[in-house]
Amino acid sequence: MSRNPRRMGGLGTFVAILLILALIAATGYVIWMCVDLVNKEAPTVPTDTVALPTEEAAPTTETTIPPTTEPPPEPERVIATATISAQGDLLMHKPVFDTCRQSDGSYNFSSIFRYLTDTLSTFDFSMANLETTFGGDNYKYQGNPEFNCPDPLAADAKEAGYDMLMTANNHSADTRADGIVRTVEVVREAGLGTLGTQLNDEEPKHAIVEINGIKIGMVCYTYAYSHDGTNFSLNGLMPIKDVGTVNFFMNNNLEKLYTEAEAIMEKMKEEGAEATMMFIHWGVEYQTKENATQNKIAQRLCDIGFDVIVGGHPHVVQPIRLVESTVDPDHKTICMYSLGNAVSNQRTGYSSLFPAGYTEDGVLLSVTFEKYSDGKVYVSAADIIPTWVNMHTTDGVKEYNILPLADSTRDQWRETLGLNDNTIGPAEKSYNRTMGIVGEGLTEIQDYLAQAKIDREEYYYNLAHNPELLETEATLPNAA
Repeated sequence: MSRNPRRMGGLGTFVAILLILALIAATGYVIWMCVDLVNKEAPTVPTDTVALPTEEAAPTTETTIPPTTEPPPEPERVIATATISAQGDLLMHKPVFDTCRQSDGSYNFSSIFRYLTDTLSTFDFSMANLETTFGGDNYKYQGNPEFNCPDPLAADAKEAGYDMLMTANNHSADTRADGIVRTVEVVREAGLGTLGTQLNDEEPKHAIVEINGIKIGMVCYTYAYSHDGTNFSLNGLMPIKDVGTVNFFMNNNLEKLYTEAEAIMEKMKEEGAEATMMFIHWGVEYQTKENATQNKIAQRLCDIGFDVIVGGHPHVVQPIRLVESTVDPDHKTICMYSLGNAVSNQRTGYSSLFPAGYTEDGVLLSVTFEKYSDGKVYVSAADIIPTWVNMHTTDGVKEYNILPLADSTRDQWRETLGLNDNTIGPAEKSYNRTMGIVGEGLTEIQDYLAQAKIDREEYYYNLAHNPELLETEATLPNAA
């Protein structure tokens, strides 16, 4: 019997479809099982499950410290300054103090200092030479040859701005031994210091003045006469009764001065003096240049160690110079040979002894000391203001005015110093006379002090920052 081929093909197709459906169903089941497993919560780990130990980090034993840099040491610096001014002779001739007499018979000397007070106020300490005595009513009030001035001059000098008066000069004994003592008393009662004369031999023959923390040792001497080496007199008058009341020397026995100056220097240093000044009455009157004896004395005082020498007596201005020590190459001394007159009646044409105009002139010398933080003190500056005595009459009133002729205020002289067409010319001539005498020496001194300051600052800088650059025993010039 024979088969139908069409019928056999339909059956195969049917079977194939069933197999495909079964495969699809199986695949879907497998996929569902996987999704179900993913969606189930993870099993909770029991709390008493012990975790495996982990390795701890080893402790650090070293601590890193950032590097530090210490600041460089500071160089020594200036911690104090003191400026001292000195003027020449308050040469109190009778015509001068007569202009200060009031209608009631009392005296007021403020007119003499009217134009000077503001200038004095710029200094830390001011001095002048008292070329008269305060002998009181027991002696005649007069000028040369035996000076005796009314007492109010002392108080008015204090009011003007002075702090100390030099009282050792050739007129100190014009009112004899009691006048020496009384002058010291009157000056001190007015609140001023005295230098050069004492109440008795027990008092110090020097002074230690502390100015802004700097101790300045000061001493004042005057020349004297002696015919026999035992009796001493000033101005050719009676012998000094108590030689301990006056600091004096003799030109024919300078060793007395040097011996005493050395002893006083040692004493001042023991008492803490950090710088020293010598005020000395010497030389020849009316000579505008120092003589050989002055130079000789100045050299020896420089060698002894004085930092500044200030001279008077000639009644005219003499040069200022820088003296170099012959025993200490690092020490130099400023020497003003004569300050001239601060005030007097020694006018042009008054006497043939006076060089025209020069006795009307004076200088206001200023010296500045600096103290550094290491305790050393140095002379750091010096300057000069020329002064002129303007004698004039206004509305019938006669006056003697000390005028400070500072070059920096020259265009204001008329206004600030009361000058007019008649007096401005003489003032300018006075300025030129004085600067013609002191200008060259002053420039030398100022240049030296300026360079010494530069060298000092460099030394201190290297001492702090570059000590290897300095010699083992390096020294600084002009240390007091």
